[in-house]
Amino acid sequence: MGKSRDDGRRVLLTVGGVAITTVTLIVGAIILAFIVGFIALVIIDSGQRQGQGPVEGVEEFEVVSGVNNHTQETVDYEQDPPAGGEHNPVWQNAAFYEEPVRNENAVHTLEHGAVWITYSPDLPQDQRDRIQEIVEGQDCLLASPYPGLPEGTPIVASAWGTQVRLESADDPNLERFVSSYRKGPQTPEPGATCSGGTADTTAA
Repeated sequence: MGKSRDDGRRVLLTVGGVAITTVTLIVGAIILAFIVGFIALVIIDSGQRQGQGPVEGVEEFEVVSGVNNHTQETVDYEQDPPAGGEHNPVWQNAAFYEEPVRNENAVHTLEHGAVWITYSPDLPQDQRDRIQEIVEGQDCLLASPYPGLPEGTPIVASAWGTQVRLESADDPNLERFVSSYRKGPQTPEPGATCSGGTADTTAA
C-alpha cells in the first residue's frame, strides 16, 4: 500500500514538473517574442526619426578631387552653392551659423566628409530652428545662410560631389541626405576632423 502511494506521488510530481516546465517555456517564449518585437519597433522608429530611406532628387557632379588641393584665392565654383573643388587650407568648423561662411572653408569641410546645409537668409525662423535642431550635436554637419538661393529652393544640402535642393526643412529628404552622405563613401579624406578649423563668418 505504501509503495503504491509513493508511486502515485512520483507520478504526480513528474506530471507537475512537466507542467511547470511547459508553462515556464511558454511564458519565456512569450516574453522573448515581446522583447524582440519591442526592439524591432525601436529600431524602426529610430530609423524613421533619423530620416533613413532613399534620397530623392540628388544631383551628382564631377568635381576636382584630390586631398590637399588648397588655395588661398577666392574660387569660382561651378555649383552654387559649391559641392567640391579647390578650397582654403583651413576648414570650417561643424556648427550652425547665423551668418554666411566662406565657400572655400566650407568646401574643405566637405572634403572631410561633412554635409553643408545652406539656407536662404530670409528663411522663416521656425525653419531655421528645425535646421539648427538637425545640426546641433552632429559631427561633420554645418549650416549657414547663403544669399542668392533661387526662389522656391530656400534650402540646399551639399556633400562632396552631391547636392539636394529642398523647399522645406521638414522635407524628409533633408535628414535622409544627412544620414546617407555625412561621412559617406563620397568623402575624399575619410577620418579627417570637422573641428579645430575656423568658426569665422563673412561678417567677422
